[in-house]
Amino acid sequence: MAVPTLTPEQRTVAVVKAAEARKARSELLAGVRAGTVTVAQVFARSEEETVVKKTRVVQVLRAVPGYGPAKVAALMATCGVEAKRRVGGLEEAQRERLLTAFAG
Repeated sequence: MAVPTLTPEQRTVAVVKAAEARKARSELLAGVRAGTVTVAQVFARSEEETVVKKTRVVQVLRAVPGYGPAKVAALMATCGVEAKRRVGGLEEAQRERLLTAFAG
């Protein structure tokens, strides 16, 4: 698949849009780290917000205090969720298993 050729104006718009998405994702994960946003709230927001929908589940879980790479990998494997899965791509059953395992 060839990358489309963009005009300088289109490239500028794309760069600005990407920067806004990175900032929104950073703020979301900072809220999870600070404890002002829970994992359940992030999963609930996935239906309405594109940034949340495109965020990887691993990033969200690793932002929770006390959850590092090993603990998150074990949790995801136990719940049957692939490491590269995004929040918007979770099936309802996977979402419920993650929330149940996370709470327990």
